Amino acid sequence: MAHINLLPWRAARRAKIQKRFFATMAASALTTALVLVAVWYGYVNAIGQQEDRNQRLKEEIKLLDKQIKEIRDLEKLKAQLLARMEVVERLQASRSGAVHFFNELARTLPEGVYLSSVSVVKNRLTISGEAQSNARVSAYMRALDSSPWFTQPDLVVIKTQSLGKGSNAVRSSSFTLTVKQLVKPEPVEGEVAPEGEEDV
Repeated sequence: MAHINLLPWRAARRAKIQKRFFATMAASALTTALVLVAVWYGYVNAIGQQEDRNQRLKEEIKLLDKQIKEIRDLEKLKAQLLARMEVVERLQASRSGAVHFFNELARTLPEGVYLSSVSVVKNRLTISGEAQSNARVSAYMRALDSSPWFTQPDLVVIKTQSLGKGSNAVRSSSFTLTVKQLVKPEPVEGEVAPEGEEDV
């Protein structure tokens, strides 16, 4: 029987297996490196895109802040203009109020009654004057009460005095009364109350 030496064949087979193993290891390492590089590149790319988005958002926020500031400035300007318009409308509405006020004072004044002072606090008038008699003061109060511009007359004080001596003496009544002025006069029959009138 011939003697066969198997050592070279086994060594060659072992070398071939080792070579295949190292090739597989190198391929695995290369594949892992490529995957890691791809993942790293993906993360870097995602971070870059997110930073771009953040930058765009910051720019949009700055633009919105600027627009909000402009809107607030416009709202302030609008409020100022509305306040001015309200003042102008109020002045326009009360422009003829003083005329109506004094006209009504004169219209309600009966004969024999003379006013010496009129003062206004809010919508309450204090009227002082002289009358030829107490009855004329009462007539004046009734006229004020029936006026669409005044209500609730109240006599504060009345003093009767004689001016002169003997048969030439003349009696006179000094009076002070208060009356409430209506903000919006009540229209009387056949008369239209002026719109927007306010107390003076």
